[in-house]
Amino acid sequence: MRLSFILNGKRKVMETEPDRRLLDLLRKDLHMTGTKEGCAEGECGACTVIINGEAVHSCLVLACQLEGKEVLTIEGLEENGELSAIQRIFVEETAIQCGYCTTGMIMSAKALLMHNPNPTEKEIRNALSGNICRCSGYTQIIRAVKRTAAEGGC
Repeated sequence: MRLSFILNGKRKVMETEPDRRLLDLLRKDLHMTGTKEGCAEGECGACTVIINGEAVHSCLVLACQLEGKEVLTIEGLEENGELSAIQRIFVEETAIQCGYCTTGMIMSAKALLMHNPNPTEKEIRNALSGNICRCSGYTQIIRAVKRTAAEGGC
């Protein structure tokens, strides 16, 4: 099928199988390897991206669902070749641990802050509930999201 969508602000037109996963399109076809595959079942959140403003697990999204949509990946967060505020704060707050969950956590937090720039801790925890950190770095992650919100970053 012919597919047209926006990826990190740039229009993409490509041929692909309709049942191909977004995760595979990103990593294998478009070389956007910041999105990680963890469980391949929508349980861990490592593959989280933002589609039309909502955090989704890219392992559960099929190519045929992308037509006309806007997709934002971790690679799309950079600002003039520099880390975005949320990425920088995750690093500064040591919310990166081993790093495997980090991109998914950041994308889930970004989606939250896009809709709610001043979330409560309960709202942050709820927004991150679809993401698992194997290193158990949740305290630093929540602190990073709170700080990003307090500094007005997104």
